[in-house]
Order: sequence, then structure tokens, then C-alpha cells
Amino acid sequence: MTHLDRALALKDKLIALRRDLHAHPELFFQEVRTAQRVAETLRELGIESQTGVARTGVVAYLGEGKPRLALRADMDALPIVEANDIPHKSQNSGVMHACGHDAHVAGLLGAAMLLAEDFKQGKLRGSVKLLFQPAEENCGADGKSGGRLMVEEGALDDVDAVAGLHVSSATPSGQIAVRAGAFMAAVDTFEAEIFGRGGHGAYPHQALDPIWLAAQVINAIYGIVARRMDPTKQGLISVCTINAGTATNIIPESVRLSGTIRSFDENVRALLHRELQNAFALARAWGGDYKWKLLDGYPATVNDPKLAELVRGVARDLVGAENVKEAELQMGAEDFSFMARAKPGIFFNLGAKKDDVNRPHHNPLFDIDESVLPIGAAMLAETARRFLAR
Repeated sequence: MTHLDRALALKDKLIALRRDLHAHPELFFQEVRTAQRVAETLRELGIESQTGVARTGVVAYLGEGKPRLALRADMDALPIVEANDIPHKSQNSGVMHACGHDAHVAGLLGAAMLLAEDFKQGKLRGSVKLLFQPAEENCGADGKSGGRLMVEEGALDDVDAVAGLHVSSATPSGQIAVRAGAFMAAVDTFEAEIFGRGGHGAYPHQALDPIWLAAQVINAIYGIVARRMDPTKQGLISVCTINAGTATNIIPESVRLSGTIRSFDENVRALLHRELQNAFALARAWGGDYKWKLLDGYPATVNDPKLAELVRGVARDLVGAENVKEAELQMGAEDFSFMARAKPGIFFNLGAKKDDVNRPHHNPLFDIDESVLPIGAAMLAETARRFLAR
């Protein structure tokens, strides 16, 4: 029997696990019940685990020695009110598994079930490290996400490589999408305030309108990618908030704005940061001033080419070549990137489109086709088996 055949036999168990997690979602660094559920499930398999890693994460080992592959699943939910009318609807007010992390945890637990039996029967050499990571969606007060903390605490020091997957509610169910090299973007955030001089809206010449200053700055920001960046590269800057003013006839003292920066290449990332500050400096050219803060986020997720080819082979054998696709570059970000920086990594997508309803990630209607859970479990388990056999 293949890992997929064995995983299909676990389908009801994996769905039950996912639904239990879905009904009890927890925000970043609050995944206490989720971690307990993970540890209990592993204990039932005879696997002891360490809790409290990266604050609320769980780590466990299967087998002994090298080679050693880490398999990662993220656990946190989002501050969203669920709109789905389902029996396992979120019971935690204002919190929802709207990105599929409940499916990731269930899938990794399924992989643990499959691999535990393989190790018990002596079919595998080396070992697998299970990483149940907190806080992918957000960072703590120190600006660090769960993936970054796991790396800093040494959770990847004893592994040779790391693998993970992400369900996609927009991709046909059962398809596997993978690519070598850059896959998901680096993300940084900026916050700024542009200062002018307030006054009466009827006498703009007696004031220095910061809204007008901001208009010049914003126009320059949107020219960075078009005119300051190599057109063969990828990157973007989006201004996403603008706040100013109190009345229709008062020119305000300042304008506050913030936005996001995305890139795949570190040189492009540095250029966008530098040119963004140059754009804000236009406020001073017109007699105003500004202050800004750049918040470094996640680096780009870059897949190891050899591991990407390994996963393609696993996918072809499990779901058929017709269901294996080249993943497109994604401007979304993932803190798996910290792990893939620390060790060779592979991160791929598992199609989980449920129906004809639009159910995008981070949306109150998000949901997945649960029948793909065994595929996710089998993909992780078989990837580990072949990595250890190399």
C-alpha cells in the first residue's frame, strides 16, 4: 500500500481533527488548546513531544539520527467573524481559521500517523522532526513571528532540510503546485507622517497643505516600480491607509499613511526601501517635513531546486502528472521563509477548492474541500520517506 492508500483510510479521523481545530481557533501566540490537542494526538501514537517551543509551539521526533527532515505546520487563526453556516463553525467569537492552518495541523498529524508506523516497522532510517508552529499570521510585541522564533531558538539546528505545504481554496481540489527558487514574496511595512502647516481651507496660500504634499509623495511612490526598478524584476509598493483632517474647511497639520512593500530579490528589496525614503523626502523639497518607520517583515520564500524536484516526483506518483502544476510567483508572504533561509526548504500548495462559491483566504467565507486532507498527509509522509532514502 502507498502512503496515499493508507492516508485515505485515515480520512474520517483527519476530517474530525480538522473540524475540532476549526471550531476552536486561536490567535497568534495563543494556540494553547491547539497545542494540547496536537500533543495529545502525538501521545496516542506513542510520540512524546515538547511544548512551549517559540512560546506556544510543539516539536516532536520520529526515528533517530541523520538524515533528518523537518515537517512544518502552522497553527494560528485570524481575527475574522466566520460567515459559514456549518456544524463545526468557530465557537470563539471573532476568531476564525480563515487560512487553512487547521488543515495544515491535521495533515501533519496524519503524516505523523503514517510515518510512525513506517519507523515502527523499521522501513526508514534517519528521523523526522515535526514542527507545529505558532504565529504565522502575525508577530508578537518584539516583531517576531513563530517561524522566526523557532529558528532563533534552534528548532532547525539539528535538521538537514525542512518541508511544508499550504492549502489553496482557489486551486482545483487535489492539485499540487510547486516551483523551484523564489515562490512567495518578502513583505515589509511602512508607516509615515507628512507635516505641513494647518490653516483655513479658503486661504491655502497661508498654510502648507500636507494633503497636497502627500499627493506628490504618493505619486512618486507609485513611480518607483515603474521608473526606478529594473523592469525585468518583480516588486510592488502599495499605500493602503491615508488619514488626515477633521473638517471640510480646515487644512490639517499632517497626513498619516501606511502601506506594504513586496519583493523577491534582496537587492530589489533594498532599492524599494531606499527609493521609498526618497519619495517621502519630496515633502521637504516643498517646505514640509516627514517622519517614517520601516518595519522589516518576512523574507522571500525560496525553494531549494533539488527538494522541489523531489516533491514533483512524489506528487506525480501520488496524484498523477496531470495534477502537478508549476506554481506561480505569489505576492503573498509566508514566515516559512525564515526556515527555508536556515536550511534547504520546500514549500508547496495543495489545491482544496470546495465548490463554486468564492472562498478566498482571509475571508469570512473561507473553507476547503476536506477530502484533500489525506493527500496532504501522504505528500508530507512520502516526501519524508524519499528524502531519508536518498
